Amino acid sequence: MTQFVPLPLIDDFLINYNVGQALLLLFVLSVLAAIPLGSRKVLSLNAITFGLLFVVTPASLAPLHYKFLGIALLVVAPLLYITASR
Repeated sequence: MTQFVPLPLIDDFLINYNVGQALLLLFVLSVLAAIPLGSRKVLSLNAITFGLLFVVTPASLAPLHYKFLGIALLVVAPLLYITASR
């Protein structure tokens, strides 16, 4: 009997997408997970982290517009952090 190994399933799913799309999906899911916390600081730290990830991702793995998204997140997220009260 073969054991269930999820890695080939994940690999087969991700083979159709590039790294930028996978990071964008993770970013959206993490924002949706952080919204119930009610903290703008957590959301902004999340955006800063993903902004850095988008910027440092090599251009061969993700299209250029994901780098622009990362730069935009790195500009907007610190402003959100500074204006957050909690």
